Amino acid sequence: MNQLRRMFRIHRILIKQDLKRMMEYKGDFIVGVLSMLINQVLNVVFLSIIFTKIPSLLGWNFNEVVFIYGFSLIPKGIDHLFFDNLWIIGHFTVQKGEFDKYLTRPLNSLFHVMVERLQADAFGELVVGAALICTSLPQLNIEYSVGKILLILIVIPFSSLIYTSIKIGTAAIAFWIKRSGNITFMFYMVNDFAKYPVTIYNSFVKTIVTYIIPFAFTAFYPAKYFLTGDNPGFNIGTTVILTLILMLLSIFIWNKGIKAYESAGS
Repeated sequence: MNQLRRMFRIHRILIKQDLKRMMEYKGDFIVGVLSMLINQVLNVVFLSIIFTKIPSLLGWNFNEVVFIYGFSLIPKGIDHLFFDNLWIIGHFTVQKGEFDKYLTRPLNSLFHVMVERLQADAFGELVVGAALICTSLPQLNIEYSVGKILLILIVIPFSSLIYTSIKIGTAAIAFWIKRSGNITFMFYMVNDFAKYPVTIYNSFVKTIVTYIIPFAFTAFYPAKYFLTGDNPGFNIGTTVILTLILMLLSIFIWNKGIKAYESAGS
């Protein structure tokens, strides 16, 4: 219990330091947020151009696709904001022998890495995601209920942790091979498929993003439940179960990697 309190106390300190750093470098903060905003807005513009030529995309209309796209940015943005520091482990921290600092402090190394820094440009994703959801919802014929809204709010953190789990597991590979940033990138880029209805893809792609690298559960399946109310056991329940499995597996890989870690430098 004392260790847990210490962890969260340090977490608050690190967040305050990051917020202070953001305010000191307001230009970088604004550029980061704007670049993310522009990137996401351009993707939506591209979608709107497509739908000027076709009435629907295999049964999905424009507003439904916009809702799924917007929803996908919320879990991704949460992970991006709080846990994007994991990227540095695979890219250079282990290779340069700089991971030692996390092992010499009285704090769990994974927890320390995850909460060490906030990523400001994630606010761009979150703002665009919220805006797309708010603009598409009035155009959709959705049956609302307290239960449905609660399930969606509950599943969002689990969807976000799918991103985090994949980054933990792939970053930990660096403990054996020194650099694994490209592996993380390769896995992570599959999430682009999750921004759109999975049913538009062929069976191979659908299998990959549903069962192999399950980014479809970060957006499409939870969003599908909210849009249709269908099959909460699969769309919501499977998301939760997969997240727990992935998180446990990634922590296992991380702990094994810590035991294999040898300080390295160039």
